[in-house]
Amino acid sequence: MFIQTEATPNPSTLKFLPGKVVLETGTAEFRDETEARAASPLAARLFGIPGVTGVFLGYDFITVTKDDADWQHMKPAILGNIMEHFMSGQPVLAGGALGGSDDMEGEFFDEGDETIVATIKELLDTRVRPAVAQDGGDITFKGFRDGVVYLNMKGACSGCPSSTATLKHGVQNLLRHFVPEVQEVEAVM
Repeated sequence: MFIQTEATPNPSTLKFLPGKVVLETGTAEFRDETEARAASPLAARLFGIPGVTGVFLGYDFITVTKDDADWQHMKPAILGNIMEHFMSGQPVLAGGALGGSDDMEGEFFDEGDETIVATIKELLDTRVRPAVAQDGGDITFKGFRDGVVYLNMKGACSGCPSSTATLKHGVQNLLRHFVPEVQEVEAVM
């Protein structure tokens, strides 16, 4: 098994491409070992490596976020654990756990804004999310109120130094261009 690695704009996060599907649908993000142990054998395995602070699972990639540890020391252990996991035949997610980025739970917007929200989601899904996935992350719609679009940043995007520029100059400009009702874009947790 050959696993490629790619740098992301976030220096604390590396993207790992195992050359096979990681999650068929959606994404999954884990920010602590307890949550990972309950939902994902792969994420739990990765949290067993000293210095790992986050694991994000996408369609064909895994991003790992670290504390101040050195990638040079962590990377071989991460590669080994990913390889061992896929060779073991264990599922990526525990039974019943599903990737949740496409989940509409917790979304908010006024009923009269349904058409605007549908256009915003279409633009995010077709133009923004594929580009962000290239960098090992994801951006999902959270809400729209009073001209402000609220987005949730995940994976490499969460805590990335360039995420503010991505939101303000990239996503905000794109949405303003196609949806005149959009005045601003904000990140939410």
